[in-house]
Order: sequence, then C-alpha cells, then structure tokens
Amino acid sequence: MSASDPKTAPDGSHAAWGPLLGLSTSEVFERMLGSHLVVSPQALATQENEITSMVGLAGRICGVMTVRCPEKAAALMASKMLGTEVNPAGEEMWDAIGEVCNMIAGNFKNKIEGMGDGCMLSLPTVITGANYCLHSLAVSGRTEIHLSFEGMPMIISLEVHG
Repeated sequence: MSASDPKTAPDGSHAAWGPLLGLSTSEVFERMLGSHLVVSPQALATQENEITSMVGLAGRICGVMTVRCPEKAAALMASKMLGTEVNPAGEEMWDAIGEVCNMIAGNFKNKIEGMGDGCMLSLPTVITGANYCLHSLAVSGRTEIHLSFEGMPMIISLEVHG
C-alpha cells in the first residue's frame, strides 16, 4: 500500500473508504502476519475451496465487512499468527481468518473520524465453499479491493447499508 494513502476520512465520505480499507488491511497483515500485500488491478478469479469471513458493523455505520480467499491462504494466515506449520483444516484456520477480518474492520472504523466508539462489530462468521452468493439487503455503497497475499488472491469488501 502507498504511504500517500489517507489516514482518516471525514464521516460519511464513502469515496475515500477504498484507500482506507486498503491501508487498514495492509497494516493488519504487516503487524500481525509480517506479510506485505500487493494490490491487484484486476478482479480475481473465484477459487474452489474458498473461505469467507464476515464481520457486521452497527451504529454510526451499518454494514458487512468480508475477507475472501482460498483455504490455502487462510491456513497460511493461521500458521503465521500462531507460529506453527501450515494446517489447511481445523478450527485454527477458521479462527485466524475470522480474527483477521475482525482486526481489519476495527482498524478501518478507527480511521474514520467519530466512528471508533460509534460503531460496534459483531463476532466473525466464517463460510467455506465456493458456490454461494452473499446478498446484503439495503446496500447503499460497496467498496471492494483485490489483493495478493503471498501470491494468493484475496478480496476485501465493505457493504454499507443505507
């Protein structure tokens, strides 16, 4: 991520949220996983054996934050967080991607002036599999970024409810 990305955005400024979402994600991966993310200029292909983590936001902003990646990427996240070898199955992987999504959502909301204490986060929900569609009702804005984590695709999105 670029050092020129904004550190805060005025309340309600959805146009500035893409760079903030990217910055929040990059900070979490650098601090918690010791990994540098690369921005992908194109949409990434859907993978088999995919995993998605969702965290709800409620309060001054209402919506859903999601982190979507191949299971192999989620297993690597767990490995880096726990300092263990990669294990592609088990609760550690689900817990890790859920916690990564939670940390990105928390970091993101704290970058928006007045949102830190004015927005609560839900517990993460994790879905495995590639053949599903997520439909969020009353979406008034969607921000999505495509990244590469250790050469594997990752999509971070935020759907805001009106």
